[in-house]
Amino acid sequence: MADTRLSDLELERYARHIVLAEVGGPGQQKLKRARVLVVGAGGLGAPVLLYLAAAGVGTLGIVDDDTVSLSNLQRQVIHDTASVGRAKVDSAATTVVRINPHVAIEPHVLRLDAANAKGIVAAYDIVIDGTDNFDTRYVLADACAAARKPLVSGAVGRFDGSLTVLIPWDHDEKGRKNPTYRDLYPEAPPPGMVPSCAVAGVVGALTGVIGTLQAMEAIKLITGAGEPLVGRLLLYDSLGARFDTIRYSASKDET
Repeated sequence: MADTRLSDLELERYARHIVLAEVGGPGQQKLKRARVLVVGAGGLGAPVLLYLAAAGVGTLGIVDDDTVSLSNLQRQVIHDTASVGRAKVDSAATTVVRINPHVAIEPHVLRLDAANAKGIVAAYDIVIDGTDNFDTRYVLADACAAARKPLVSGAVGRFDGSLTVLIPWDHDEKGRKNPTYRDLYPEAPPPGMVPSCAVAGVVGALTGVIGTLQAMEAIKLITGAGEPLVGRLLLYDSLGARFDTIRYSASKDET
């Protein structure tokens, strides 16, 4: 097992966590020991990586096969102008190390698919979905369910975002099986029904809101603080400045 003792520098760095009764020294050691996979180093992945790095998550895996473009910079705040043309994984890794040299980076410069998802997911404790297409979301959700890895799933579009946590192999306090991603979204919408950000647009700060909430859910899962969004879909309407929560459950044949 990796050494999770905190050095004097780390104790000072994470002092505001350590004074929290819900985190404390033991929780900070859990963060240091944790291995979190972030799929997508874009609008959602950027704030996730920034805050998990700052929080002291010991190992961050980053999956992305894209390069930084100028149009990314309006929302993908982990990259800067000098990074245009560079692989997103490499650009994100540089920023993470600059924020916190105690964090180890595991780069995966590839597109996640059914052939490679199982092997990659298996190496981590928690997975965060920062992707922008349904095909990858279903592949990732299936791989996480099969490997019994908690999945923090987020999505954004124009001015709205959503967030949930998936632990489908476990049960709630009443003994009911937790829902799967397919319980929430039984099938992908027809092609073209949900336009991409490149077509429909998206407010950059919106991805910061949802991505930061994803990071918070991951921290809760790691430390055991609070109640994760399992069986609950958090909806955010940025124009109305309103949050709503919808409960959903597993289909009857899965309970």
